[in-house]
Amino acid sequence: MGMHLQREIELLKKQITALSTVVEESVRKAVRSIENRDAALAEAVIKGDSAIDEQEVRVEEECLKILALHQPVAIDLRFIIAALKINNDLERMGDLAVNIAERTVFLCQREPIQAPFAFDDMWGKTLVMLRESLDALFEMDTGLARKVLASDDEVDEINRQMYRKIGRHLERIADAATNIAEDVIYMMEGTIVRHRRP
Repeated sequence: MGMHLQREIELLKKQITALSTVVEESVRKAVRSIENRDAALAEAVIKGDSAIDEQEVRVEEECLKILALHQPVAIDLRFIIAALKINNDLERMGDLAVNIAERTVFLCQREPIQAPFAFDDMWGKTLVMLRESLDALFEMDTGLARKVLASDDEVDEINRQMYRKIGRHLERIADAATNIAEDVIYMMEGTIVRHRRP
C-alpha cells in the first residue's frame, strides 16, 4: 500500500504543479493586460478561468480519493491537507486574475489614466511572492516560505498607501501566496504558523 500511496502523491504533485503553472501565467497575463491596456489579453484571462476551475476540482477529487483509500499519516497526511488548501488558494488567485482582467476591459473603454506610482512596485512584489511560494512548495523549502511571509507586510503597506480596486486584487493574490507558504511550513514541520508571525 505504501508504494501505491507514494505513486498517488507523486501524481497529485504533478497536478498541483500543472495548476500552479496555469494560475501563475493567468496572473502575469492579467497584470500585463492592465499595464498595456490590452483588452484582448484580458479577455483571454477571463476565458481561461473555466480551465482553472476544472483543474481545481480534479485536484480536490484526487486528494479526497487518497484520503479515503490510503488513510495517510504524518507528512503524507499533512501534504494532502496542505494540497487541499493550496488548491483552493490557487483557484482563488485565478479568480483574482479574472477580476483584474475585467477591470482592464472596463478601463480600456475609458480615457487612459496615470497609474499610481506604487502600482509597478506592488505587482512586481506580488508576482515574486507568487513565484517564491510555488518554489517553496515544489522544493519543500521552509526558508523560502518564511521569506514570502515577510514580503506580505510590504505588499500590505503598499496597498494601504494605494487603495484601489486593482491594488486590492493584487494584495489578495499576495495573501494567497502567503497562505501557500504557511501550508508549506505546516506540511514540512507540522507547525501552524498562521496568526503567529511577528
